[in-house]
Amino acid sequence: MKLIVGLGNPGKEYEKTRHNVGFDVIDAYLKAKSIISCKEKFQGVYSEYTLNGEKIILLKPQKYMNLSGEVIRKYVDFYKINIDDILIIHDDLDTPCGSVKLRMSGGSGGHNGLKNIELHLNTKDYKRIKVGVSNDKNVDTKDYVLGSFSKEDRKKIDDSIEYIMNILDDYPKITFENLMNKYNRK
Repeated sequence: MKLIVGLGNPGKEYEKTRHNVGFDVIDAYLKAKSIISCKEKFQGVYSEYTLNGEKIILLKPQKYMNLSGEVIRKYVDFYKINIDDILIIHDDLDTPCGSVKLRMSGGSGGHNGLKNIELHLNTKDYKRIKVGVSNDKNVDTKDYVLGSFSKEDRKKIDDSIEYIMNILDDYPKITFENLMNKYNRK
């Protein structure tokens, strides 16, 4: 069983903001796969499906970003999910808007959602897809990540989300090392 988590903040006011790119990916994937059944449990909205004979849970934690790890921990414990079978999709300020980078592990880079996940999983060794949202050093970080994309940047993000659809299709089929080799752009 695999757990794919898109990070974001619940609530209308956060929709389509930089910090909600993980939610955007999950929503787009559900739509692309015509998965319409969403359930709620443990302060998360999730859907289940099977791909290549493996059960997959797509999760959007419904606590705020900096408490995402609490929700993920509940799913890990309830479903007995191995840390090695978790994939986190999140925004990344340190990469250009629209870039996509797969990582096997790493630090939080100051991302409060990742800090909370590390705290509750007790490890930094979980797989992730980083979606670049750039950064504007002239704007307070909190205001920036909770802000909306320009029309040009939104196009880049939408293109990235389309790219990530292929990654999510391949995730249960090939090793993560091969996934990184195939999809990490130089």
